[in-house]
Amino acid sequence: MDALGSFLPFIAIFAVMYFFMIAPQMKRSKQEKKFASELKRGTRVVTKSGMHGKIVELNDKDNSCVIETLAGKIKFDRSAISMEMSNKLNAAAVVK
Repeated sequence: MDALGSFLPFIAIFAVMYFFMIAPQMKRSKQEKKFASELKRGTRVVTKSGMHGKIVELNDKDNSCVIETLAGKIKFDRSAISMEMSNKLNAAAVVK
């Protein structure tokens, strides 16, 4: 019984780490994958570097997209698109 008592704090620390760090990260990762797979032409997006534009072309072979900006068309990886900023941008467009 003493062996179980000495391992109980380690088990509790692992449980706390899982529920506060690992599980939310897995949920966020799943949401970002869903967001990237649901992108379609004409969607206004913001990249993680802060570039605003509209999706013109999606390529499933190399998981990239072409974004039209004021400077021209630029090819980005789908993972470079910010989920939060794009959702805020599109939510503001719907409200107006």
